[in-house]
Amino acid sequence: MGPDHKHHRVARVALWSGAAVAGGLTLTGGLLVATYSRWRAWCLSWGATEDEVARALPGDDLLAETDMTATRGIWIDAPPQAIWPWLAQMGSGRGGVYTYDWIENIFGLRMHSVDVVLPQFQNVKVGDAQKLGKTGPTLRVAICEIGRTLVLRTDDGNWVWAFVLQPEERGTRLLSRNRIATPGVPQTTRIFNRHVMEPGSLIMERKMLLGIKERAERLARVGDGAFEPQSRG
Repeated sequence: MGPDHKHHRVARVALWSGAAVAGGLTLTGGLLVATYSRWRAWCLSWGATEDEVARALPGDDLLAETDMTATRGIWIDAPPQAIWPWLAQMGSGRGGVYTYDWIENIFGLRMHSVDVVLPQFQNVKVGDAQKLGKTGPTLRVAICEIGRTLVLRTDDGNWVWAFVLQPEERGTRLLSRNRIATPGVPQTTRIFNRHVMEPGSLIMERKMLLGIKERAERLARVGDGAFEPQSRG
């Protein structure tokens, strides 16, 4: 067998292997989409207890009817005052949202998640607004109770995003609730949102909550002076 023949054989094996992997991923993705109704409740309540999911939270009254409500949570080994700074500075062109920046920036959101508390973004107040990218919605602070509650709402009123800090005997529960309405959206878009965007939101928000947890716990241990500014991709 000559070297050229061996080369072509290796290339064919590589192509077959790649096709097999791609086919497997496609099949897996298809199965996840097809069975999404079975695990949707888990997707929309990752990290939250049944009581937390059922509980009324600040901001619920800002959007009566929704097409999707997600309540996710995480326990943080830190007091609220070590968590609040990371919430206060979240946003595009600010502290980022502590998730996969490279995915956010595919959509032009200018997210650069930092590991340092940024004093210039700590004075949050009702009415403060920021635009998500050049063509995205504008999020405006609707409720602000320092150290306790931060609720954001889009100017069209169709998205309400609430962060609630609940101190415990040891540590703090951080709850994130998204309430979204899609009036006038075609049925095909609703199906796409439900079966693709909802699972995608879990991937991004899980990373965000874990990112806040990591930063807050470190801040509680060593204090703000130990942080070095840096961005994460």
